[in-house]
Amino acid sequence: MTRRLVLLACVVLLALIPILNLLPDASPFHVSDFIVSICGKWICYAILALALDLAWGYAGILSLGHGAFFALGGYAIGMHLMRLIGPRGVYGHPILPDFMVFLGYTELPWYWLGFDWFIFAFAMALVVPGLLALVVGYLAFRSRITGVYLSIITQALTYALMLAFFRNDMGFGGNNGFTDFKELLGMPLNTPATRSVLFYASLVVLVLAYLMCAALTRTKFGRVLTAIRDAESRVRFLGYDVTQHKLFVFVLSAMLAGVAGALYVPQVGIINPGEFSPGNSIEAVVWVAFGGRGTLVGAILGAFSVNAIKTWLTSFAPDLWLIVLGCLFIAVPLLLPRGLIGLLRRGGGK
Repeated sequence: MTRRLVLLACVVLLALIPILNLLPDASPFHVSDFIVSICGKWICYAILALALDLAWGYAGILSLGHGAFFALGGYAIGMHLMRLIGPRGVYGHPILPDFMVFLGYTELPWYWLGFDWFIFAFAMALVVPGLLALVVGYLAFRSRITGVYLSIITQALTYALMLAFFRNDMGFGGNNGFTDFKELLGMPLNTPATRSVLFYASLVVLVLAYLMCAALTRTKFGRVLTAIRDAESRVRFLGYDVTQHKLFVFVLSAMLAGVAGALYVPQVGIINPGEFSPGNSIEAVVWVAFGGRGTLVGAILGAFSVNAIKTWLTSFAPDLWLIVLGCLFIAVPLLLPRGLIGLLRRGGGK
């Protein structure tokens, strides 16, 4: 009950932020545009943390590659936003994105086809991460690769994708990526109204994702996942198909991470290969561990808490952040094995 009340309080407070932004600047309750923007980003990070917690907290799949699924979702929407820029050709569609003109492309690559439409781009933000997770997960789980070996494989995959997307001949903008977006669904992106719409859309997705994950983990399927996490061999000997259970949750988690990336890019206005950095995936693991692995609510709280610390610290001592992150990575398992949620349980029951 305590966890639900904490989540409800967080959602209510977040929902008030765009409303308080409308107050006059002189009002003591006024919230700046920066706060709206940064909290919108944190909501997307919370969705990513929720996705990771579903795989790691409940099925024991420690993925160090969820940053790749997040980035792929972001690139899918970024491709759509880039197609909305530039002079219009036949049937009103843009001819080529600006960076392709600069790099000497004469025609649109085949894998860019369809990204003129938002629905298609959003579908790809789900499908591409899901397919990648399906292939990697099937090969790994069928071979019974678990633990640190799986973590290394997912991190290597993320790093390989980062190197690939840095190449100009990949057709994704090279190291500059995509930026200078103008509009989304007919709305100019640089207005307070659009920021508020994206903020609330992200918040609604976060709530729906939490409800979906909570419902899934309460089913028999969810109990089997927890059993796989705690004693995979025993579950396999009892006759359950461990590979299918792990593969399903891994693919679902990847698709949820892709949605988070798709919501993130229009709010920050840029996507580049840096989003594939293995460090981003490691940060997501720290969010989940700090908040409380296997609790869902803890993953959300961890994402907000750690990113708040990061924003505050990098504002005056950016060089210290990586040191603090490393300390958190070591200290949380030792001092807070159950995370922030564990402290709440100690203080006020369940």
